[in-house]
Amino acid sequence: MKTTVNGMSINYRIDGAEGAPWLTFSNSLATNLSMWDAQVEALAADYRILRYDTRGHGDSEMTRGAYSLGLLVGDVVGLLNALGIERTHFVGLSLGGMTALGLALDHSQRLASMAVCDARSDAPQAFRDSWPGRIAVALSDGMDGLVASTMSRWFAPEVLAQQLPSHDKVRAMIRGTSPEGYAGCARALQALDYRPRLGKIAVPTLFLVGAQDSATPPEVARAMHDAVPGSGFAELTAAGHLSNIDQPDAFNRAIARFLSAGAEPR
Repeated sequence: MKTTVNGMSINYRIDGAEGAPWLTFSNSLATNLSMWDAQVEALAADYRILRYDTRGHGDSEMTRGAYSLGLLVGDVVGLLNALGIERTHFVGLSLGGMTALGLALDHSQRLASMAVCDARSDAPQAFRDSWPGRIAVALSDGMDGLVASTMSRWFAPEVLAQQLPSHDKVRAMIRGTSPEGYAGCARALQALDYRPRLGKIAVPTLFLVGAQDSATPPEVARAMHDAVPGSGFAELTAAGHLSNIDQPDAFNRAIARFLSAGAEPR
């Protein structure tokens, strides 16, 4: 399904039990809402689940130019408004996790809780410097030029060697991403600067990370956990950057436990 949000067509899908608490999933860079298929299957009996494609990803419209985290957060708020959703639990991974942080800081009244997965809250120099080359490849050669390097960052070598069907699915999502949409979101990440404000987060929060995540290592997630009063922390063994795909059962159990202990949306 699609609706117009902030002058852009945004693609979304709703699953799960009618009348149940809302739970929203936000995808990582270079993926789409189908990255959450295993989580929807596990949680649909207890939640009304909203998934959406981030601007420039999947079947959501691509707009040109650099994006900002504020723009992506505004897209979520606009989508919630369009669908009449006052409050929701929110689970975001990587770029989706950064979006969750922006929501908690600037629109906390819309969140019943949030899980920030395999994400970070700041952009140190090495992180900022990693993006121009990737952006250049995407815009000059297309997303095919980023598939191999992205997969090697997201999954451990011994995991990729297993040649799982889920890996082919991830490769297809990367290839299916708009190069301009990828570039816009990557530029938003270069300006990431939520770390000084983390102590102001007041919604129930879980920081979850894969133990083998080289893109956003466990120590980055633990530092955020230390900065957010009352937050929870979970580290998944044998999981890389896409921890929900590497270890879906462990991921689902961690999210379900967290959600069952959190406040329900009104």
